[in-house]
Amino acid sequence: MKFLLRGVLALVLLVSIGVVVVDRLGDVAPATLPAVSEPAAPRVVAAQDQDVNAAIQQVIQRSNDEQVQAIAARDPALMSDTVTSDHFQELQQINQDLLDHDVKSISLLRIEWGDVSINGTRAMATTFETWRTTYGDGRTEQSRDQNDYVLVLDQGQWKIQANDHPTTASQPPAERPAPTVPGIPDNDNTSHNWSGYAATGGRYTAVTGTWTVPEFKPDGAFGIDAAWVGIGGVRSRDLIQAGTEQTVTGSGSTQYEAWVEMLPRASRHVALTVHPGDSVTVSISEQSLNDWLIAFQNNTTGQTYQETVAYTSSHSSAEWVQEAPSAGRGGVLPLSNFGTVQFSDGSAVKDGQTVTIAGAGARPITMLSAANQALAVPSALNDDGASFSVARTDAPATTTAGPSRGRGRRGG
Repeated sequence: MKFLLRGVLALVLLVSIGVVVVDRLGDVAPATLPAVSEPAAPRVVAAQDQDVNAAIQQVIQRSNDEQVQAIAARDPALMSDTVTSDHFQELQQINQDLLDHDVKSISLLRIEWGDVSINGTRAMATTFETWRTTYGDGRTEQSRDQNDYVLVLDQGQWKIQANDHPTTASQPPAERPAPTVPGIPDNDNTSHNWSGYAATGGRYTAVTGTWTVPEFKPDGAFGIDAAWVGIGGVRSRDLIQAGTEQTVTGSGSTQYEAWVEMLPRASRHVALTVHPGDSVTVSISEQSLNDWLIAFQNNTTGQTYQETVAYTSSHSSAEWVQEAPSAGRGGVLPLSNFGTVQFSDGSAVKDGQTVTIAGAGARPITMLSAANQALAVPSALNDDGASFSVARTDAPATTTAGPSRGRGRRGG
């Protein structure tokens, strides 16, 4: 069952935490006391008891489906037939809170079944549910939570009386740090927060790239990563960039978003919805001097977003980067365990000519931790000169001390 998500930039899951405890009486009464009849011990539904097991699973599944429909239709009455009257009142408030906090839709991606136990007309069931929440501004959040359901038999029908989340803890979203100076050391193919390719030595007026948004394990440790394309920033203080970012909260959820940033201004969300596994193409192109078109396309869903902005650029470099965002003077944030991110169809306009990443003379950049261990390593360019991958190593993600050369999306 989906509960309230709260936060500053991304809302996190709000739950009531509790554990259903079942007391058992001892098997033997003291010899000096009269024999005491014992209550029936709760029993785990065996595989052959398909009717009861199926009935309980069906009501939980149907209740979840009805909550999804109730959010979509803005009609809480759709949830009333699978829950008790008291729990229905709770669900009404939960759904209203979700809507009040700009939740556009929710969807149940996966349900895993745990134990089911029955004691007369009362039952308990455990599930592990993976939910996706989509907000009005395009951000998404994916979480996996344990649900401990209590059901009661009401006139021959199982109904949900309560739903607790014993393992869920609130985790505030990562704050967007203040921008700092970008840059990669000259003649050095390493950075403390960039990995990918960067091209210099010309005038760059456009850049394009495509990548696949990574997916994370629900129990992953806190970490953050961003994929983007940009112009400027290698050896200059200016940088216009756009991409996607993933924040693993460390409490069972991952937040996904698309963003635009133009130094020294802070980054901002854009209204493009992205999910794990989506293919996203981002391009930045100068339409006239210092007037730029930024365009996103979610190749998986077909959704697009574009805007025109004014920005004074040095036109000094073009980048295709997987990054560990930084917290300004707080240093680079822990890089998430994103696995491998595939970049493709990378190109730029250099000195008026459209070229591939290879044609631009771009060089690879390896990301190092504070201990100078390789954190993320780019592959060689493929034969097309326009595609490569960035692989996360097993090195621990340490936070670098002091200011980095990039706030959230700059190399250094």
